[in-house]
Amino acid sequence: QVQLAESGGGLVPPGGSLELACVVSGRTFTDYAMGWYRQAPHKEREYVAGISRYHRTEYADSVKGRFTISRDDTANTVWLQMNNLQPEDTAVYYCNSDYSITTLNKKTFPIWGHGTQVTVSS
Repeated sequence: QVQLAESGGGLVPPGGSLELACVVSGRTFTDYAMGWYRQAPHKEREYVAGISRYHRTEYADSVKGRFTISRDDTANTVWLQMNNLQPEDTAVYYCNSDYSITTLNKKTFPIWGHGTQVTVSS
């Protein structure tokens, strides 16, 4: 029943910025922690950032200081502001949710959205 709709990706040069959005439907958004994930070709899916239902945040070391996760509970939307993008950030970005931020990096999710492609290249 849960639906995850990512958007906002695109092609940007190194140093550029993008803001991704994920709209969640089919569940009570405020009951869940939200996470952003990315997957590059031939690589494992990587946990990028998480935000709890109480708006506590955490980030992977690779994006810390450059990315900011936020949520709008009235719009059932989680955002990922990405600044100073680098070629290593190129991946398909996905969102997902779990009841606790502490398990976002280990949860095996049964449902994924289609993701949004981020390409950082000159």
